[in-house]
Amino acid sequence: MTVLLDAPLTMIDGRETTFAEFAGQVVLVVNVASRCGLAPQYESLERLQKTYSDRGFTVLGVPSNQFLQELSSEKKIAEYCSMTWGVTFPMTEKTKVNGKKRHPLYAQLVETPDSHGLAGPVAWNFEKFLVLPNGEVHRFRPNVQPDAPEIIALIEANLPR
Repeated sequence: MTVLLDAPLTMIDGRETTFAEFAGQVVLVVNVASRCGLAPQYESLERLQKTYSDRGFTVLGVPSNQFLQELSSEKKIAEYCSMTWGVTFPMTEKTKVNGKKRHPLYAQLVETPDSHGLAGPVAWNFEKFLVLPNGEVHRFRPNVQPDAPEIIALIEANLPR
């Protein structure tokens, strides 16, 4: 968990922080893309944020253009997410989630296997990593909806308050 907490983050507004900002919370880290066919998942992500944020949960949106489906600037991404989906959850700047220049947070997250035992590179946009307060990570592939019963059960069982 310490390595995850040490991961530097630059938020979409340029503010510098680390993943430690979310220590003690249940965090759903999702690589997002505005022009992806899975973008309607933003709606479910925001609903989770509104439902559980006052109990120690947050969604962390991580825009990535590695699948060539993200807008050109952080400003455009923030405007699109806010205006189209009403997004209020925190988001980072555009980030590499795969390859040699993969962000340090994702260097750790991709070591987590999914329900089929497969770890490794992010498969596509909207892959989800649920980080529990104790540092345990659960991985859900892009086709798993953010409000899937298995995700909701883990969130509710691990909320700190």
